[in-house]
Amino acid sequence: MKTFIDSTDWSSVADALSRADGIVIITHKNPDSDGIGSQIALFHALKSIGKSVWMHNCDSVPRICRYLDGSALATSGDKFNHLSDVDTVVSLDCGAKSRLAMPDSFFSGKTVINIDHHASNRGFGDVNVVDASYCATGAMVFDLLSYLHIDLTPAMAAPLYVALMTDTASFRLSTVDARVFHLAAELVESGADPAVASKAIYGSNSFARLELLKLSLDTLELHDEKASAWLHVTDDMYDLTSADTEDTEGFIDYGRGIAGVAITVFIRPSSDDSWKISFRGANSLDVGSLASELGGGGHRYAAGCIQHGTLDEVKARVRPLVARLLSS
Repeated sequence: MKTFIDSTDWSSVADALSRADGIVIITHKNPDSDGIGSQIALFHALKSIGKSVWMHNCDSVPRICRYLDGSALATSGDKFNHLSDVDTVVSLDCGAKSRLAMPDSFFSGKTVINIDHHASNRGFGDVNVVDASYCATGAMVFDLLSYLHIDLTPAMAAPLYVALMTDTASFRLSTVDARVFHLAAELVESGADPAVASKAIYGSNSFARLELLKLSLDTLELHDEKASAWLHVTDDMYDLTSADTEDTEGFIDYGRGIAGVAITVFIRPSSDDSWKISFRGANSLDVGSLASELGGGGHRYAAGCIQHGTLDEVKARVRPLVARLLSS
C-alpha cells in the first residue's frame, strides 16, 4: 500500500493502539459517509490484528451506509454497554469533542485518539493527528493502515471508497488531484465496487426524500446579486412528507450547482429552538471562517454551525456575514 500523504507521522497513534486493551471507535453526531466509512474500515483492520474493538456513535448509521459489511455492529445512543472493557477511544472525522455528543463518562479515564481532517479541529485528544490537507478522513485511515502494515480486504476497501467518494462530492472538489484517483484505484483493486457504492449512496432515494426535496427547492432563493443561494427545510416539511434529517443529504448541492453561485446556505431544524446551517463555498471563499465566527467549524469549502432562534431570525443573522465574505 502506497501512502496518500507520506509526511504524516502516525507513530503516536500506532503506539497508543498497540498499548490498548479495548478500543471503541466513534464519529460525530448525525454521521456522514466519511465518518462511518472510516469507522467501519478501521474496525475491520483492528479486528484483523487481534484487537478487542467496538463501534459506537450518538446516532445510528445512515440508511445509505447500511449495506457496508459490519455496519450492523455499530451501536448508538448516549449509553455504551462495553465502556468498562475499553481503555481507548478513537474519534474519527470530528472537529470538536462536543460533536461526538457523548457524556463525560464515555471519555473518563480513557486515552482519546483524535484523527480528523477539519481545519477547525483544535486537537481535543490525548493523541492527535489533524491534517486539513487530506481530502477525507477515509484517506487518513488508509494511511494509518499502511503504517500499521495491515493489508486491505474488501471489507476495509469498500467503506474507505465510500468515504473518499462522498467527501470529494464524487471527485468534483478542488481537493481532488492525481493522488485521490490513485487511492481510488487501489481501493477498487482491493475489492471496493464503485457501481455498488454509487447505487447505495446516490441511487436509493425514498419517495419521501424526493417529496421533501420538492418542498425544499420551493424555498430556494438567490441573494447578493445571485452570488449566494439559500434553501431550507422545516419540521412541518418533515411531517408532511414523513421524511427525516437523513433525507436532506445532498440538498445543498442543488444551490451549489447554480451558475454564478459562490456560497450556498442550507438550513434545517436541529432541535426545538435551533437550526443546523451548512455552508458550501466556491472560488476559494473560506466558508470555514464564516462558520467559525458563528460558533461552528469545518473546512474551507464546506462547513457548518448551529444557531438559535426562529428561521427568520437565523437568516437575518447570517445574511450580513455571507454578504461580507462575498465582498471581501
